[in-house]
Amino acid sequence: MKKILALSIFLLVTLITCAVSAASLQQQLAAESNIEQILKRGVLRVGMDIFQPWAMKDKNGVLIGFEIDVASRLAKDMGVKIEFVPTAWSGIIPALLTGKFDMIIGGMGITPQRAMKVNFSQPYDYSGMSLVAHKQRAAGFATLADFNKTEVQIAVKLGTTAVAAAKKYVPQATLRMFDNETQIYQELRNGKVHAVIANAPRPAYEAVDYQDTLFLPFTEIFAKEPIAFALRKGDPDTLAYVNSWITLVQLEGWLQERHDYWFGTKDWINQIQ
Repeated sequence: MKKILALSIFLLVTLITCAVSAASLQQQLAAESNIEQILKRGVLRVGMDIFQPWAMKDKNGVLIGFEIDVASRLAKDMGVKIEFVPTAWSGIIPALLTGKFDMIIGGMGITPQRAMKVNFSQPYDYSGMSLVAHKQRAAGFATLADFNKTEVQIAVKLGTTAVAAAKKYVPQATLRMFDNETQIYQELRNGKVHAVIANAPRPAYEAVDYQDTLFLPFTEIFAKEPIAFALRKGDPDTLAYVNSWITLVQLEGWLQERHDYWFGTKDWINQIQ
């Protein structure tokens, strides 16, 4: 009986010790979470790149766009200031992992490859790929199959899901990759490539703004993708918070209202021209 009693006491002490250790670890993780660091700092640092109309500079050099509205509202609801950290898209995930900012809010589509490096929030928007072409170089082209030829050159932005979409849907085409959106559309307007593949709705805007030179061979969006925040792994508290926040602003209708303004109209165009 003494042995049984001693064993029972030992097991009880062990369980209590484990419970205390688990509670201590939980408190430590909570204290070290990114959201706690943001609150202590008083600033939410957001990584992004220039994508029209996701994020762009107005005539005074001030950032505007759908993502700018989303990140600014998030910071306001957290009770902190916002700091945008413009970063080349090809290096934006490494910059997040090294702590240059707290999260990516920049029209980032969820992919299996990216999800191995970062944690994604639930989707807060959806996008898809679109194609705009040069009237002379792509004369007579009306389907994706028409662009799926080795002699066809397609411009895409380096590091974006447009690269993967082009490789999947027009694998025979010759891809030319550039660091920013300005370059890919400039190449197209100058007739140096047949087409550009990029996130909607920018290709459609280009076809309207430069209708003497460019056109949409087809209006359908392909390769639809969910858009989410990207965060560093190992931080469940911050992930839980942004997921709750996304649910709230979706139910409010605020996200849809902002989406309709930036993607459904061009009422904002005078701010950048």
